[in-house]
Amino acid sequence: MPKPETPDREPEEASIEKLDFESAATQLEEIIDDLEQGGVPLERSLDAYDRGRRLVARCREILDQAASRMREVELEPLDGEEDES
Repeated sequence: MPKPETPDREPEEASIEKLDFESAATQLEEIIDDLEQGGVPLERSLDAYDRGRRLVARCREILDQAASRMREVELEPLDGEEDES
């Protein structure tokens, strides 16, 4: 029997975009564990790989935002410090 068409990925992508770092990392770990255990059908493996790739991108995005924020904070003068500019 033919497999039904894959639904539009927009809702999945939108749900990944809403994840915080810890949730995305946890889901990614679960995918890795499932795939490492083996016995996962090929189609499910491919779907899991694709979702994992999207989760990695989300984690990187969050880490990049955090690094950018840290640079901003480092440039802010502390209370009582004069601006050296």
